[in-house]
Amino acid sequence: MNKIITTGPEKTNIIIRIMVGWVFLSEGIQKFLYPALRGSGRFEGMGFPNPELTATFVGVFEILCGIAILTGLLTRPAAFAMIINMTVAIVVTKIPIAFAESFGPFELRELQVYGFWSMAHEMRTDFAMWLGSLFLLIKGGGRWSFDLLAERRL
Repeated sequence: MNKIITTGPEKTNIIIRIMVGWVFLSEGIQKFLYPALRGSGRFEGMGFPNPELTATFVGVFEILCGIAILTGLLTRPAAFAMIINMTVAIVVTKIPIAFAESFGPFELRELQVYGFWSMAHEMRTDFAMWLGSLFLLIKGGGRWSFDLLAERRL
C-alpha cells in the first residue's frame, strides 16, 4: 500500500515565501551590482523616462519587499506591491512581444521570434512571481512569520 505524503499549507507558505522573496531580493540587488544590464541601462533601453531614478526606485522597492516576504513581515502589503511591480513588467516588456510592436514610449527589444509563444517564454519568471505574490497576498506569511507573531501579540 502506497502512503500519500502531503505537504501542509504552512510548509507551502514558507517555500513560496522563500522562492518569491529571494527572487525579488536578488533582482533588486542586481539592479545596483550591474546597472548597465539590470538597472538604469536596462530601463533606458526599454524607454523609461528618467531611467536612473526609475531603476533605483524599483531596485530599492524589490529589496525591501523581498526582505519583507522572506521574513514574513508585512507579507500581504509586500506581495501586493510586487503584484503591481510584476504587472507593470509584463505589460511594458512582455505584452509587446506578443504583438511585435513597441508600446507607448517603451521599446520592443530585439528577439528572433515574436508572438504568443515567444511572449510566454520571456514572461515565465514574471508570471511565476506574479502568481507566487498572489498566493502570499491571499494566504499571508503563514506560521513561521513575523506577521503571525505580531497578530498573536495584538
